[in-house]
Amino acid sequence: MKIACLQFNPTLGAVQSNIDRANALLEPLKPAQLDLLILPELAFSGYNFPDLASITPYLEATTSGPTTQWAIATAQKLGCCVTVGYPEIHTAPNGHTKNYNSTVTVSATGEVLLNYRKSFLYYTDETWASEGPDGITHDSNLHLSPGTAAAAKPFFCADLPAPLGRIGHGICMDINPYKFTAPWTDFEFATAMLRGGAPLVVLSMAWLTSLLPPDLELEPEQPDMQTIAYWIERMFPLFEAEEEVVVVFANRCGVENPACYAGSSCVIKFHRGTIRMYERILGKGEEGVLVVDTAQVGFWVARDVLSMVTDMMQMPKFELKMG
Repeated sequence: MKIACLQFNPTLGAVQSNIDRANALLEPLKPAQLDLLILPELAFSGYNFPDLASITPYLEATTSGPTTQWAIATAQKLGCCVTVGYPEIHTAPNGHTKNYNSTVTVSATGEVLLNYRKSFLYYTDETWASEGPDGITHDSNLHLSPGTAAAAKPFFCADLPAPLGRIGHGICMDINPYKFTAPWTDFEFATAMLRGGAPLVVLSMAWLTSLLPPDLELEPEQPDMQTIAYWIERMFPLFEAEEEVVVVFANRCGVENPACYAGSSCVIKFHRGTIRMYERILGKGEEGVLVVDTAQVGFWVARDVLSMVTDMMQMPKFELKMG
């Protein structure tokens, strides 16, 4: 499968200019070059809103706002599926509304396939969003209906039309312990993906870094390897996978004062106690498009799991901020 991550530095609240920037970065791509394009969490609104009042003007009706319209147009233009994050406002039949931190996934023909709502909220999300149930998909009549799992079950792991097949979805904080109070070794998200049998896991992210703005400006094309090591640790149950599992970490970069983002978007394979990272990793401060062909064996770099995990366990977790 040919997968692309668009990593860029959206400006908080500048929706149209952020869309324009995304379009400019994607311009070199040719139709039918990709199977799946993934953008970060809250890609066009920006992430670090201080409260409900600040984000309210940018909330988008479920799978029908500017982000979804952009996804439909881009999917049709490039001939690929598109997953992108947006701030959702859902209106129930009784008129009551709920807000979610969501991603929408669109087919190459422009059909909305999935609306996933973030299950584990970071404290920034808690000021405006509710915890999401599992993803909602479109049935044959194109009406939103519950996904295959129980409504209260977190995360999404189910079958979508080709070329996606069985796929897991998460958003950023989903990979952390619930509210940072659940046991570290529960690995709720990764365990759900392993049990669900998803060969492809997609994560849209606005993941923070402990680095300061001057650090991000120093060699911006270099990835934040401490953050990548943390992501790998949180996928630890996938080391047991009998079949290959490809995990896509699609992050943003840049600064939204005071938030500093880690960038470092990458694609990693887990299989029977080994991990392989696609040799190209986007830098911590780099805008660009990472294109990965998961079938190109020669582009995957093997890593020694034991030494990698040992290094990760020695890192001070309290220094790693995430969203």
